[in-house]
Amino acid sequence: MTTDSTHFPGVTLLITHYNRSSSLERLLRTFRELNCTFDDIVVSDDGSKPEHLTVLRSLAKPYKFRLITTPQNKGLANNINKGQEAVKTPYTLYVQEDFIPKSAFATHFRDALAMMNEDDTLDIVRFYAYFAYPYLEPYKNGYSRMLYKPWYGDYNKIYYYSDHPHLRRSSFLDKFGRYVEGIKSDKTEYRMCLSFIKKKGKGLFLTDFNAMFEQKNSEDEPSTVTRSNWRHQNTNFFVIWGRALYRQIKYNYELLF
Repeated sequence: MTTDSTHFPGVTLLITHYNRSSSLERLLRTFRELNCTFDDIVVSDDGSKPEHLTVLRSLAKPYKFRLITTPQNKGLANNINKGQEAVKTPYTLYVQEDFIPKSAFATHFRDALAMMNEDDTLDIVRFYAYFAYPYLEPYKNGYSRMLYKPWYGDYNKIYYYSDHPHLRRSSFLDKFGRYVEGIKSDKTEYRMCLSFIKKKGKGLFLTDFNAMFEQKNSEDEPSTVTRSNWRHQNTNFFVIWGRALYRQIKYNYELLF
């Protein structure tokens, strides 16, 4: 084990991958350029095409990662489950292959790891988001504690958990259950959000959520996740109001039963 200050003991870097080997190499190369190392690296592949698997196998030795494969595509939930089950360290840094760590990564990650070690009630520390979690209480080291109460009005409160880059205890599946397989990735994430809240998960959120990672997709390796444009782009007041009311009722019902 290296004694370099940018080595993070007790942590496995878990990367989920599907048909984007160039993006994966970019992620691994950037961590190396930042001189950040971990006790282990697991790359969980979801049945990529042969040409991508060939690249992955060629990268495994120089980047010292364990490749976990499956003979056919089974979806993101299965990919995370089998990857997490291969982790042997107390902590998991989960990152999808299309993210790139920034120069501030080591500083913020070192703080996150220290806080997880200090407070065994913390289940997760989130590093990236498209928007800030709506209910935050300043904590320390540039992090905030995420707060959740059933009566909070912003329906984005449901995203207490996220598949975006985060640090978590490797016992995560034991406490919150396996990711639900056989459904779309956004529904899988939603189910985990519900489980995280129901089982009283606790976590921190990097207040400057663009400081550690950026997400980047190329024309050659575009995102494999598609979402409904109507849901995310409709600006009609009554549609927005009606959807917000529906979500509040739906979320609170699903959290009760």
